[in-house]
Amino acid sequence: MGSRSKEEILKLVKENDVKFIRLWFTDILGQVKSFAITDNELETALENGMGFDGSSITGYQSIEESDMIAFPDTSTFELLPWRPKEKAVARMICDILTPDRKPYEGDPRYILKKALKRANDMGFDHFYIGPELEFFYFKNDQGAEVLDKGGYFDLTTLDVASDLRRDTVLALESMGIQIEYSHHEVGPSQHEIDMRYDDAIKMADNVITYRIIVKEIAQKYGVYATFMPKPVFGENGSGMHTHQSLFKGDKNSFFSKKDKNYLSDTAKKFIAGQIVHAKEMSAVFAQWVNSYKRLVPGYEAPVYIAWSRRNRSALIRVPEYHPGKEQATRMEFRSPDPACNPYLTFAVLLNAGLDGIEKNYELPESIEKNLYNLSAEERKDLGVASLPDSLGEAVNLLEKSDFIKKALGEHVFSRFVTLKRKEWDDYRIQLTKYELDKLLPIL
Repeated sequence: MGSRSKEEILKLVKENDVKFIRLWFTDILGQVKSFAITDNELETALENGMGFDGSSITGYQSIEESDMIAFPDTSTFELLPWRPKEKAVARMICDILTPDRKPYEGDPRYILKKALKRANDMGFDHFYIGPELEFFYFKNDQGAEVLDKGGYFDLTTLDVASDLRRDTVLALESMGIQIEYSHHEVGPSQHEIDMRYDDAIKMADNVITYRIIVKEIAQKYGVYATFMPKPVFGENGSGMHTHQSLFKGDKNSFFSKKDKNYLSDTAKKFIAGQIVHAKEMSAVFAQWVNSYKRLVPGYEAPVYIAWSRRNRSALIRVPEYHPGKEQATRMEFRSPDPACNPYLTFAVLLNAGLDGIEKNYELPESIEKNLYNLSAEERKDLGVASLPDSLGEAVNLLEKSDFIKKALGEHVFSRFVTLKRKEWDDYRIQLTKYELDKLLPIL
């Protein structure tokens, strides 16, 4: 949906009996923040934005300079389907501005817009993204008690969440999010609903909306939905495989008829950029202590930095080309998880790819062997490195990265490092059940 005029929004509000409008934005970690205004305030909000105190928002301003303005993006106006139809509730996603009306450098949406401007300046009109978010349904948020023992693509009685998923898909579609398909995932009580690819800003907006809808509909059914990367020991974690392509107009810049893999030079350099920067980006696309419980060999989570056409153990997969489907030529980056901040994740992925194009990075040979089955020596001989294996290691790499500092900007970069360093330190001092069970009886 393109931008709408102020008059169109006011008309929609009247026609749909909208009483409250929630203004959404995210903090630095991608958690949605929101405050509601009434229909009487709407005209003012559309003209001037709404002021709020940014000092309480994670990663935003210090107390001395905390005045912020939330400026609604009219293209994001949608009714919230889980709220009553009478005196209905709508939402708009906001850009955050400083009091002098400039984009606020701590706003994750602005960081992605900056990356897209870089792509535009390099001649690309669209950065298309198709993320696949997985999640679990549990009885409640107190533990990982599953609703079913189903497996991949299972149907009927094993999949008690069919109605839940159906209502979720209908709610997503009613908010303008196109859904391709939904199914039971590999783990018990694990699910996936796939959105149709879209432009990066729209898609990042869709991801935060998707996460809220999945949780709201689950709550309506009296269950709990979580995007925690690895909530169940011994089962697959939840990923967010991220399909990407660059277009000039309606022409896919990743496709080439001449290449044996049907990949253009642009695509190869773009993929090479993400391979080169994968380690230092890790703390952004896998930003929680728990993310690294998912990123271990053997559970379908790719930890080895390589690319492949068929091999799902590699970090990057290039889906097979089918004749006549040039537009579908894309790359799939398989390590992000659905608890990331999508604005920052898409921004660093795009910047990494653009670095590859600008600096002519060389794409290594694809690796079609199953990387999980190779020894450390064999992987080393092939030149295959691994992602960091803890948040602590990931933050150390991020902190030293000029590439990430440039991609996120100094403001977000320094605050992100501080927050993640604190999370790692808090985690490191915990005593786990594992230690007490294993060590207390023998030491």
